[in-house]
Amino acid sequence: MGEASEQSYHFHVMRRAIDVLDEAGPGATLSDLAAQMSMSPAHFQRLFTQWVGVSPKRYQQYLALGQAKNLLADRFTTLDTAQELGLSGTGRLHDLFLRWEAMSPGAFARRGAGLTIYWGWFDSPFGPALVMGTDKGICAIGFASEAGEAATMQDLSGRWPEATLVEDPARLRPWVMAAFGADASADTPVPLYLIGAPFQIKVWEALLQIPSGQVTSYSEIAGAIGSPRAVRAVGTAVGRNPISFLIPCHRALRKSGGLGGYHWGLPVKRAILAWEVARSEAQHGL
Repeated sequence: MGEASEQSYHFHVMRRAIDVLDEAGPGATLSDLAAQMSMSPAHFQRLFTQWVGVSPKRYQQYLALGQAKNLLADRFTTLDTAQELGLSGTGRLHDLFLRWEAMSPGAFARRGAGLTIYWGWFDSPFGPALVMGTDKGICAIGFASEAGEAATMQDLSGRWPEATLVEDPARLRPWVMAAFGADASADTPVPLYLIGAPFQIKVWEALLQIPSGQVTSYSEIAGAIGSPRAVRAVGTAVGRNPISFLIPCHRALRKSGGLGGYHWGLPVKRAILAWEVARSEAQHGL
């Protein structure tokens, strides 16, 4: 099996494993889970722990519906200190996100006219992922496990209707593999190309300051961008984030402790949060 095929296989396994764990509930045994994955218990445990950093049983705790309140209590970060936390080693993934460039407002107003956007489908730990990018970096990631592939493609391509779309997954693959943690040897930051209105980009820039394994609130983001009364507008901008996972809108929670919304479905948001917190705790020996 070649390197790319092996990575695709592992992503497919992880996607199925997360679905199985989410559906099985807290009472499932390792043997039950492995049987549903058509693997031996030892093989399933080893592969899962290799990718997530904790056992399947431990991971189930992070998928609990009440976990959002626990995250706000234990892992809430103010954006004043988030950058310091991120640089102190709260997760390798956070370091990958620091290289980004925003499209100018004038170019954004042209709705992608004159822009070539490459796209491709990839396996991810959170289901099929549609990834789009320009020569400057990734400009969109959408997850299709809830919405379906056709709706996901229509959603993202419809944001820049005047752009030229070219299917070219090979061009995007190195960025994608590094972004989802498949290429542990990648030393080059994953470049992002933010395509949005000025207010949206301010919100997305604030999201980029939240370290992996940490969360914050919509009101905290509103205060950080100098618009403390614009919580509703911030929520809308968070929901319109085109680069899911890399611009971590999943780390924004309601102040009440609720997960809030997620453009690609709450099951995906729960899975991403659980994956990040599990990896973060494993890295720090918690």
